[in-house]
Amino acid sequence: MANYIKKDFPTDNVRRFLEPGPIVLVSSAHKGETNIMTMGWHMIMEFQPSLVGCYIWTANHSFEMIRKSKQCVINIPTEDLAAKVVKIGNSSGRDIDKFAEFSLSPKSGTHVRAPLINECYANFECRLVDSSLIRKYSLFVLEVVKAHVATSPKYPRTIHYRGDGEFMISGENTSRYRKLFKPGML
Repeated sequence: MANYIKKDFPTDNVRRFLEPGPIVLVSSAHKGETNIMTMGWHMIMEFQPSLVGCYIWTANHSFEMIRKSKQCVINIPTEDLAAKVVKIGNSSGRDIDKFAEFSLSPKSGTHVRAPLINECYANFECRLVDSSLIRKYSLFVLEVVKAHVATSPKYPRTIHYRGDGEFMISGENTSRYRKLFKPGML
């Protein structure tokens, strides 16, 4: 068992260790305009119905588009889109059409008006079901109403943010505890 030497760490940077999952691209549409934002702050809130909590900064162009349209698509990019994911996150939809600028293909959803990003591994069409936390915490509670997931590969190489401009790519998968632990450890 490891015996770690530890030091004090700034509490405002603990997210480097707690980031919940892959970076996603959130696409939205409102009044004839579309946008894509890069997002790393999201969490599963419920399984059935499928609820996802998403933090969207008030200054982000997508904030008002999603709040007003009450819908969006959470798109799961893979390693091959990493450079575009970073560039999307460092640009504003107020200034450019991100679909055109980054050569991404919008695809019509079946349950929402927001476009899916065709180049992404998975697309989750979402509707805003609880707006009570938006004003205080910028937290949108979304229900996934339709999911589109590629049939292969089974485990995509997704992008994860570590903070301070550093990313990692998902690694090896393990499927059962018995492969991880010796008998009698649990």
